[in-house]
Amino acid sequence: MGHDNFYEFLLDLALILLCTKIFGIFSKRVRMPQVVGALVAGVIMGPAVLGIVSESELIKKLAELGVIVLMFSAGMEMDLKELKRSGKSGILVASLGVIIPLAGGFALAALFNGGFSNMDQKAFLQNVFMGTVLTATSVSITVETLKELGHLNSKSGTIIVSAALIDDVLGIILLTIVSGTADTSVNVWVILGKIVAFFVLAVAVGFVFYVIFERLTGGQKERRRYVLITFSFCLILAYVAEHYFGVADITGAFIAGVVLSNTRQVHFINRRFDILSYMLLAPVFFASVGISISKVNLNGTMLLMTLLLIVVAVISKIVGCGVGARLSGCDGRDSLRVGIGMVSRGEVALIVANKGLALGLMPEVFVAPLVVTVVVTTIITPILLKIVYQNKHSIA
Repeated sequence: MGHDNFYEFLLDLALILLCTKIFGIFSKRVRMPQVVGALVAGVIMGPAVLGIVSESELIKKLAELGVIVLMFSAGMEMDLKELKRSGKSGILVASLGVIIPLAGGFALAALFNGGFSNMDQKAFLQNVFMGTVLTATSVSITVETLKELGHLNSKSGTIIVSAALIDDVLGIILLTIVSGTADTSVNVWVILGKIVAFFVLAVAVGFVFYVIFERLTGGQKERRRYVLITFSFCLILAYVAEHYFGVADITGAFIAGVVLSNTRQVHFINRRFDILSYMLLAPVFFASVGISISKVNLNGTMLLMTLLLIVVAVISKIVGCGVGARLSGCDGRDSLRVGIGMVSRGEVALIVANKGLALGLMPEVFVAPLVVTVVVTTIITPILLKIVYQNKHSIA
């Protein structure tokens, strides 16, 4: 990277930090989560509106690091006992949160892709892939919103996080199966074996790290080196998850945070990461979601598809995950909270869509409506969460 490009990056970074803060303050003034302001700031600064900030490689890397730190912090704030209790609920919520959006996305894609009657194998796979894209959940936006609202560690908040991580694993399996039909080099059983192996390894390594870390820090005052040790552990687990096992790096980061959640130094460590996240990484991540959106041209048919896709994307997650939460013993209010918390698609859906484009499973006509849907679901999720959590006395 040349000097000029680096100096442009510094200017872009300054604009992102200032604009996300200004819009965040405005969001707070109108009683909305500051995340909403940061997302809107990204859309306005990016190519879709003013075009004053472009998505450079450095911004993308910083944004990815921001997600890792966000999920690491979320793991440290988890109550391990509550997380264990919500494990079964998370599986049920995630399962229905995959099945119903998959069916909804398939049906909608079929309507705009030749109908149901004359569906050949290629159209069938394309329709299934659109459903697969809608199964994705971007928990990062929800986690930051719940932290801001003070409900991350509530019953519903814990279920949302555990369900989103399980949803991530189910999404990988589903994507692998669908991709395997277009790419014969993909072996579904190998992928499943890798996923199981990763979780076994993560539990074993996490336990060893916990024991060693507690012994090293026992009886000592808080030290800055603990932050470096734990951050290194987080990054290594995130790297191993993605590089060797094909599991999302944020899953590795979250597990690293959970390992530290019961240590004596967790509050000291988490405060340090909150500063790093607030000052740099979180604003860059949330702005990057909006900056990544380019100008979208929609004709009449595409506009109709976009509106229907937004409706299906929102309702399928609320119904699927909400019913799953209800069946697992949550009351109506918490079930609605869980459903809404799983609505955001964020960068996850875009990553899956790009994979589909490369394999010929995502028709280009679907791309623009999907991009708009991702932006809308990402922005409305914090707003809807604010509404359903606004009763301060209803923490479950």
